[in-house]
Amino acid sequence: MRRQSLPGRFRKVYTPRVKITIATDEQCAETEITVRCSRFSDDIERIVTAIRMLDARLTGHRDGRRHVIEAADVMYVDSADRRTFLYATSGVYETPMKLYELEARLADMDFMRAGKNCLFNINHVRSIEPDFDRRLILTMEKGIRLVVSRQYSAAVKRKLEAYDG
Repeated sequence: MRRQSLPGRFRKVYTPRVKITIATDEQCAETEITVRCSRFSDDIERIVTAIRMLDARLTGHRDGRRHVIEAADVMYVDSADRRTFLYATSGVYETPMKLYELEARLADMDFMRAGKNCLFNINHVRSIEPDFDRRLILTMEKGIRLVVSRQYSAAVKRKLEAYDG
């Protein structure tokens, strides 16, 4: 990566296929990101998803305390006995949100359905293997294995193949 200093408060960063310009302005009330591209591609979609993920936070309870968890740190979400749990890299948290509410909130990020009671973060998948009856077995970080039901396996395969790009 090559950095080029510019006068004022601009900085350009060059990567092999992407030029990033960062402009700082003390008068700016909120951060704005503009992506200019010749066409919308899988690479651009991944960039936008990563940016959205950086700003997303969830809350969960553990040990009688409420915790704020970065959505990017959540490996998967599981619902059982009318309770919903966030399985993050830092531990397990119970959340008051329902699974369908989390699915809607995380829809623009890399979370997908694995089954009726489970969502997973595709960024934490380490390997995928076929199982019988068109199901998939995902191995997540920390060696956690999730089963993707046949109802959702085709969509998961398509999403993972998009990363091969």
